[in-house]
Parts: sequence; structure tokens; C-alpha cells
Amino acid sequence: MTSAVHALAAPETHASPHIRDHLDLSAAMRCVLWAVTPAALFGAVNAGQQVLSAARVVGLDALPGWQLALVRVLGFPPSPESPGASLVVGLACAVPIVAVAAITGWLWSRLFARMRGRSSPEALPVAVTLFALCLPPGIPLWQVALGSSFAVVVGLEIFGGTGRNPVHPAVVGFVFLYFAYPASFSGPGVWVALEGAPGATVLGTLAENGPTAVRASQMRWTDTLIGWQPGALGVTSALASAIGGAFLVYAQLASWRVIAGGVLGLAASAALVNALGDPGQPGVGLPWAWHLTTGSFAFAIVFLATDPVTSPSTAPARFVYGILIGVLTLLVRVFSPSHPEGAMLAILLGNVLAPLLDHATVRVHCWRRRRRRG
Repeated sequence: MTSAVHALAAPETHASPHIRDHLDLSAAMRCVLWAVTPAALFGAVNAGQQVLSAARVVGLDALPGWQLALVRVLGFPPSPESPGASLVVGLACAVPIVAVAAITGWLWSRLFARMRGRSSPEALPVAVTLFALCLPPGIPLWQVALGSSFAVVVGLEIFGGTGRNPVHPAVVGFVFLYFAYPASFSGPGVWVALEGAPGATVLGTLAENGPTAVRASQMRWTDTLIGWQPGALGVTSALASAIGGAFLVYAQLASWRVIAGGVLGLAASAALVNALGDPGQPGVGLPWAWHLTTGSFAFAIVFLATDPVTSPSTAPARFVYGILIGVLTLLVRVFSPSHPEGAMLAILLGNVLAPLLDHATVRVHCWRRRRRRG
């Protein structure tokens, strides 16, 4: 009897009943990095094309000399019609941002690992990569370092590391920079890495002048689906994000309920607002399909909202969680013109409410069982 009591009271198990297959945390994180690769590569090509298109308007002299020299040394014409030149210029914009974010995050993780006597968190490469891909291509590198520091320290390490963070580190870092340095995220030229260049995003045009201005800009919906639009480094292509999401769902690393709920919530709320909202409101009138492919919603709902640590654990709560993110994204876009992009704010609030959604799901399940048993 005594041995049985001690066995029941043991603080840990020495076997591995929780292991189901060979996929450990490190392998799962590598799968996420592979899934985000199409969005990152296309984002680099798009960023380079936007820079070269703007340079055609303001003059090639506005392009940094080393970028222009690099393009010519590699034998590409400095034109947006050249995929090679677009990729080279885009990588020249993206690689420093990703490198600064990664190095800064690694230094902080090593410091905390040394203090706690453990290794660096396995989720760190994914967190800093997703954070960097959400940033404008022309953001100052010192802000990247500051945002990465905030993401790793406040969003991850301060709670104990991987698996203990209540909110997504990439979202925390992005929101911190967004409110601390709003000039780096607003204005017509901040989404193109060329000083003095035009290039307003679709949502920025919508917030300022309404859907008529969006239609007058000659931007087609297929352009937003593929990703040929000004925006952050890796979030412009909804199609590339969908490909990565399909891979994650197939690998059972992301919940399809979160993605489906987010798409349904955004599409339904956009259709409802367009039908019942005030036509004079700048954000009213953009078709729901445009909301799905513009801004960072597709990237955010696939790679950020589906994080298994910060999203709900129960299946019904995941679907409600996705719907909540979609609805909040639309409400911020339409009724808060100062914040045209609402996906990050919606995910931050959704992360905070995730435990409450799980708790409500369990309570409803218990209530139904009591009713069935009388």
C-alpha cells in the first residue's frame, strides 16, 4: 500500500507516454520554418520589385549605390520586370532585418539560458523569423534590434521560455514597435525601402480615401492574392501563406479550425458591415475577398494565430478563437482609421482570451453531461 501511495504521489514520470511519433519540438520548429519559406521568398521578390518600381519614378539615383552595383555585377537590369534584380534588391532589404532580429534574439536567449542553466529555447528561430517578416522593409535596424529584444525578453523569456508564454512573442514585438514608433508603420512610403518613394498599402488607401480610391489605384484582387502590393517583408502573398498553412495542417502542426474560423469571421463581418454600415465610412465598401488577401491577415492567421502555446486547446474553442480574430480584425480596419491593419491587435487580444475560451468550453461540456445524466 505504501509503495502504491508513493507511486501515485510521484512528481514525475520516467517513461514517455506523451510521445506519439518521432517529431520532437526541434523538428516541429524546422517544419514551421519550411512552411514560411514560400512567403518569405516571395516577400523578398515583391519588396525588391516595389523598390525598383519606385526607383523608376523617382530616379535610379535614389537607389543605394551598393544595391545598384550588386544588381549590375550579377548581370541583371535594374528594372522591376527582372525577377533576378527584384530578388537581389529584396534580399538586400530583408537579410539585414532578419539577421539583426536573429542575432539580438539569440544574445538574449543565451543570457537567460546561462542564468537558468539550460539551453536556448527551440522556438526562438521561429519567433524571431516571424517577427522580422512582419516588419516594413525600410524600418531602421536599431528598431529591429529593440523590437526583437522586447519580443524575446517580454514575450518569451520572462515567462519561463518555450511553452510558458501566454502571448505570441512575434506579436508582442510587433505591437511594441507599432505603438512606440508609429512613424515607421504609417505613411505612404514606409512600406517601400526607398527614401521619398510612394507606395501606400491597400488598407492605408482604404482608411484614408475609401474603396473608390482602391479601385482607382488599378490594383486588382489577383495582385493582392499573389502578393504584388506594398507591405511587410513576408506577409503580402496570401497565396504563399495558404500554401504554408496547408503544409502545417497536413503535418498537424496547425489547427484548421483556427484558420477556418478566422476566414469565416473576417468574411462574414465584412459582408455584414458592407450591407449595414454607413457608406460614408472610409472602410465600408471593400469586398470581403479583398479583406482576406490584403494586409497581414493571411500570414497572421496561418503562422501566428495557430501557435499551439498561445491558442486554445479544445476544438470548439479554437473555432471560436479564429472567428473572434477575424471579427476583431475587420472592426479595427473599418472603425479605427488610425490603425488600418488590425490582425496583430486581434491576435494579441485573442491570445489573452484563449484560456477563457477553453474554460468556457469545458464548463459547457460539463453542463451538457450533467443534463444527459439527469
